Amino acid sequence: MEILHQLGELFLEALPTVFIVLIFFVFLRWAFFQPIQKAMAERDARIEGARAEAATVEAAARQELDAYRDALRKARSEIYGEQETSRQAALGSRAQLLKAMRSRAQEDVASAKKRIAAEVAAARAQVEIETPALASNIARIILERPSSSPGGASR
Repeated sequence: MEILHQLGELFLEALPTVFIVLIFFVFLRWAFFQPIQKAMAERDARIEGARAEAATVEAAARQELDAYRDALRKARSEIYGEQETSRQAALGSRAQLLKAMRSRAQEDVASAKKRIAAEVAAARAQVEIETPALASNIARIILERPSSSPGGASR
């Protein structure tokens, strides 16, 4: 029984320590742990809010980027269309210029052919006019020439 008595005394001596520890636990819970848990919950809520806001901002930025890319694509296609139109116009004017130059060259060739044909005709007429006189001169020169061969045949 003495052990029980000693245990009882030990329990009575430990009771104020247990009471002080319990009061200290309640005090720490009220003064330290509850504010920390409240701050942690508030921090978690702010983090989640910031994440949601960041996701919203990121989605808006993606939409703006897509809109920018679409606008850029449209502007490029318009520029390419304008360049193609300009290129087609330049090719058309080049083709017209080549056609005009070709027709002018053909006209020049035709006029040169006419001029040459006229010169040839004039030269033929001149030759036909001068042919009888030249023929008579040639015949006269041949007939007037002294014959150098004994048989009268000359070469």
